[in-house]
Amino acid sequence: MKETLAILLSAALLAAQNPTAPAPKEPVKFAVTTQLVTLNLSARDKDGNPITGLKPGDIVLTEDGKKQKIAICEYQKLDNTPLEAAPVAAPAAVAESKPAPAAAVPEAAAASAAPIATGKPGEIKYKDRRLLVLYFDMTSMPLEDQLRAQQNGLKFVRTEMTAADTVSVMSFTSRLNLLQDFTTDRDLLAKAIESLVAGEGSDLAATADDAATSGAAYSADDTEFNIFNADRKLVALQSAIKALGALPEKKGLMYFTSGFNKSGVDNEAQMRATTNAAIRYNVALFPVDARGLAAMSPSGNATKGAGGASGAFGGAAIAAVSALRASQETLHTMAADTGGKELLDSNDLAQGIVQAQKEINDYYILGYYSTNQALDGQFRRIKLEIASNKTARLDYRAGYFAGKEFKQFNSSDRERQLQEALLLGDPLTDLSLKLELNFFRVAQDRYFIPLEAKIPASEIDLARHGDVDSVRLDFIGQVTDAKNKVVRQVRDNLEVKLKGVDAAEFARKNLAYDAGFELGPGAYTVKFLARENLTGKMGTFETRLAIPDLAAEKTRLPISSVVLSNQVEAQGAALATGEQDKKAMADHPLIQNGQKIVPSVTRAFRRDQTLHVYLEAFEPEAQHPLQTTVAFYRGTAKVFETPVETSGDGFKVQAKVQPVKLSIPLKAIEAGRYTCQVSVIDPQSGKVAFWRAPVAVLP
Repeated sequence: MKETLAILLSAALLAAQNPTAPAPKEPVKFAVTTQLVTLNLSARDKDGNPITGLKPGDIVLTEDGKKQKIAICEYQKLDNTPLEAAPVAAPAAVAESKPAPAAAVPEAAAASAAPIATGKPGEIKYKDRRLLVLYFDMTSMPLEDQLRAQQNGLKFVRTEMTAADTVSVMSFTSRLNLLQDFTTDRDLLAKAIESLVAGEGSDLAATADDAATSGAAYSADDTEFNIFNADRKLVALQSAIKALGALPEKKGLMYFTSGFNKSGVDNEAQMRATTNAAIRYNVALFPVDARGLAAMSPSGNATKGAGGASGAFGGAAIAAVSALRASQETLHTMAADTGGKELLDSNDLAQGIVQAQKEINDYYILGYYSTNQALDGQFRRIKLEIASNKTARLDYRAGYFAGKEFKQFNSSDRERQLQEALLLGDPLTDLSLKLELNFFRVAQDRYFIPLEAKIPASEIDLARHGDVDSVRLDFIGQVTDAKNKVVRQVRDNLEVKLKGVDAAEFARKNLAYDAGFELGPGAYTVKFLARENLTGKMGTFETRLAIPDLAAEKTRLPISSVVLSNQVEAQGAALATGEQDKKAMADHPLIQNGQKIVPSVTRAFRRDQTLHVYLEAFEPEAQHPLQTTVAFYRGTAKVFETPVETSGDGFKVQAKVQPVKLSIPLKAIEAGRYTCQVSVIDPQSGKVAFWRAPVAVLP
C-alpha cells in the first residue's frame, strides 16, 4: 500500500501549503486492484421473492472466517419487457469467402489482454443489463448444424431479446474470435452472426508443414497438439471466460456445439479448470446442442442405409445411442457445475438462449478489498449472510483462488507449490501438457506402465546465460487407487541447454519426458504436473487408468496397450528419463536393442512418415505365431488395410508374452481423420483381439 500512502501524504502537504484553500474532501483511497474481489449475489426470501434495497451494512461478508468491508454493493434490476420483433431480412446466402478478420481473443498461451471492452476496476459498466454471449464452436459442428445454430442465433436476436439484454458474439475456428462486443444494437448482432462462414472450422486443413525427425530428442510436430481438440476446445472456452472476467456483472454464455466428443488425448484437469474459471468469473454456461432432436432409429435414418433385421437392435445401434449420450454428458456437466442449463434434443435452439434469460434475473454485485494480500495461490472461502434475515436464500460463489508471484518463491516455496498443486481442486493449465500411459504385462499380476509426456516448446520461456539458452522444468505426479490411496509417485527435474540452430528452432518442437513404474490390475487415477521454472507456468494432466487382469481373460486374445509411434530413436537420445524405478525401466518394453519406440501421445502423423505399431499378446500356454492387420476407417468405410503379418519372434518366456511389431508407410493414405483398428488373431486357438483409436494423417 505504499502508493496509497504517498498519494495521501501529497494531499496533506498541499493542504498545509495553502491554508486558505477549502478543507479537502475525504481523500479517495487507492487499493491494489488485484485484490479487489467481486461476486454476484442472488438474494430471495423464503417465498422466493427477490430481496431488494440491501446496503453494505446489511450484508455480513467473511473470507476464511475474517469479516471484510464491502466496498461495492450495486443492485441490478433487469427489465424483461420484450422488444418489438425486428424485421426479418431476406435469408442470407451461405458465405463463400471469409469476412474481414475478426479480433482474436488471446488463448491461454498468448498475451493476457482481451478485446472485450471493460470499465475501470470495480466499475459497473453495464448497469441493469443482462450480459449474454453467443459462442459458436465451429470446430464441433458439421455444416448443417452450423447453419441451424446460425439461424437460431438470428431468431433470438430478432424476436426474443428483451429490454435488459446486451449481447456479444464469439466464434471458435482455428482461433477464438470476438465478432461483436456487447451491444444492444440488433443490426450489429445480426451482421456478426451472418458473418459466420458455413463450413469453417476444419483444423486439419490448416495444419502447418512441420516435420518429425527420427532420432531427435523431441519431435517437431508442433501442430499435433491441435488435431484431437477436446482440450483445445476447452482451452478456447476458458480463454473466452477469462476475457469476460474483467466485467463484474453476471454473464451467461450460450455454447453452440454438436456435442462434446472426447477422443484422442483427454485431460480431465482441463475440463475442471474451465468450469472453475466460469465459477470464478461469474459466467454461467448454457450449452446448446445444435444437432436438435436426434431420433435414433435402430435400423438407420435418411442419411444411411439400414443394417438389416439381424443388426437393427444389435451392438451398432446400441453404440450409436451410447455415443450420442456420451457427447451430451459433458454438456450437462458444464451447465450443472456453473449454474447454467443445457438445451438438448430440441429443434428450437433459440429457446436455449431464452433459458439463460430466465436464469439471469435481478441480483447484487458485491466487491471488497481482501485484507489478506498474500499472493500465495491459496483458496479463500467466502461466506455471506443477511444480518436481518437469517432465512434468506442466498446464491453466490463459495470462494476464489488468490494470485501468486512465482518470482518471489524460494526453493522451499517452489517445492511446496508443486506438492500443493497436486491437491488443488482448481488445476493449473497455463502450460499445455499431453500424457500417454500404456500397460504391458511383466508377470502374472504385475504390469509395467510407461509414462510419456509432451509439452509444446512454443509455450516455454528460455533463460539466457551468455550464448546459451536454457530451460528448467519440474515434474511431479502421483497415482491413486480406487480407495484414493497414493500407490506410486513421480518427481523429477530437467535442464535443457540450447545453442545456435537448436535454440532458433526450439519453438517449433516439443519437449518429451518419460518415466515408468509397475502396478497391479485395477482402476487408478493419474495426476501429473509440469512446471517451467522461469515464469512458473504450470500444466496439469489428469486421467483414468484401467489395467485389466489379462490372466482372467478367457474368451478373447488378451493383449497389452497398443502404441502408435512415428519416432524410433537411440535410447540415450531421450530428453528426460525418470529414474524412480530403475528395475522397472530395465524391463521397458518399448526399449529393445538400444532403440526406443517413442509413443506419439497425440496420434497425429504425416504422410511422409512411417507408422510404427507395437503391442504384446499374452499367451499362458505356449508360443503361438500371431496374425496382425492394421486398417484405417473413415466412418464405417474401410479405406486402407495392411496385408496380414505373422509375428513369432521375440517370445518372452518368463512373462509368456508375444511381442507384435509392424511398420506401415503412410504415403498410401490420404490426409484426413481416421479410426485406426489393429486386429490380432491367434489361428491356433481362434481367439481374436481388436483395438481402435482415432488418428490423424497430415499432408
